[in-house]
Amino acid sequence: MTNLCFDKLGSILCLGAHADDIEIGCGGTLLRLLEEHPDLHVHWVVLSADVARAEEATRSARFYLQKSARSRIEIKSFRESFFPYCGDEIKDYFNALGKEVKPDLVLTHRRDDLHQDHRLVADLTWNTFRNHLIWEYEIPKYDGDLGRPNLFVTLDGRTCDRKVDALMDNFVTQHTKPWFTRDTFLGLMRIRGVESNSPTRLAEGFYCRKGVI
Repeated sequence: MTNLCFDKLGSILCLGAHADDIEIGCGGTLLRLLEEHPDLHVHWVVLSADVARAEEATRSARFYLQKSARSRIEIKSFRESFFPYCGDEIKDYFNALGKEVKPDLVLTHRRDDLHQDHRLVADLTWNTFRNHLIWEYEIPKYDGDLGRPNLFVTLDGRTCDRKVDALMDNFVTQHTKPWFTRDTFLGLMRIRGVESNSPTRLAEGFYCRKGVI
């Protein structure tokens, strides 16, 4: 197992199909990176949210980005669950985004995710950001499509609690979903902690398909 570290990390692009995806998939990692890199610039993009969900997404992003040196939050309104059928509009958005931002790290959905919206975002991320470091995060759900991450970020208990507290506090509309619970999010981080032999027992898992040193 190889330990990776960033000597200098200047900017991150966070991409999420839906309002809570970024936080679920990589919220703990973001909190850790923002603690360790006080000059970090974060561009945060949520591609689908109605009015109520957009308010939640904005509030949550502001919480996570409190310690960023600079940040930009974009909440779009592409039709949820229909991304493959309005793909030309989303592709146009990605093309414009790719001309605007040059991040050091891109956090996005996993290419093998069974949710059609997540999968399209992953594909367009790779189409657009060909010369960038991309980490694909994972989202637990009914499909049971969790894989075998090849990159892990160790997290301490305080960071994991902050991640889960923020999810539960900011996304009240999701509390009716039986999977949207503290033990779901903490349980996955505990499993990834086991797999990575984390000294804190906790971690988030990612899929890094290509890396250049």
